Amino acid sequence: MTRKIAFITGATSGIGWSTAISLAQIGYNIIATGRRLERLQALEKELRLEGADCLKLCFDVRDKQDVQETIATIPAHWQLIDVLVNNAGNAHGLDPIQQGSVEDWDAMIDINVKGLLYVSKAIMPWMIVRAQGTIVNIGSIAGKEVYPNGNVYCASKHAVDAITNGMRMDLNPFGIRVIGVHPGLVETEFSLVRFKGDSERAQTVYQGYQPLTPEDIAETIAFAVSRPPHVVLADIVMLPTAQASATVIKKNLP
Repeated sequence: MTRKIAFITGATSGIGWSTAISLAQIGYNIIATGRRLERLQALEKELRLEGADCLKLCFDVRDKQDVQETIATIPAHWQLIDVLVNNAGNAHGLDPIQQGSVEDWDAMIDINVKGLLYVSKAIMPWMIVRAQGTIVNIGSIAGKEVYPNGNVYCASKHAVDAITNGMRMDLNPFGIRVIGVHPGLVETEFSLVRFKGDSERAQTVYQGYQPLTPEDIAETIAFAVSRPPHVVLADIVMLPTAQASATVIKKNLP
């Protein structure tokens, strides 16, 4: 069996890591990208166990030149990318907008929006030439709703939703499928990053109910990309059962 190729950003942890494993299990070789080389090396070992080859690319999606130069080094036989998963993203801070940090705003917009665009810009021409491919953009319930103190993070994920819908229109003539996946509460490093390493505060986000896991999202992505070529699951919102909206969560706390 000839294995397909998936390019995944933010593959060093959480949803990206799990997606790499899930896609390897259904017949993909993986181009795994991220900023932490040691984590990419660990992921490569896991992918080998699944029978998949792995090309590791260590770069920061925020750095336009780094993105362009690194992706330009991909060997020709790895350029036949069937699936692009734009997963790299972050949240920084949870403050009212008048108290927000400009540095936090820059980090969220640079990674969540500009990083997605930089990577997509580099990969799309290869898909267009072949008139095939699937792009999966990882958004958030925050891209469908706004919640208090979420301001700029929500704005960045609303942008992901808008870009996803625009991509689907612009790439339609080339037969390229574009999928938006918008998770609710998923237990990853997300809150640890948002609260700047405060593990105690991060842990409270996931207490009192069963959140989604990275594997839940990864399995859904694997299902979506494996649909027949004439089928696109264009817009997927995933919530844990305990969550009804961005702000309505049933917690069983003492």
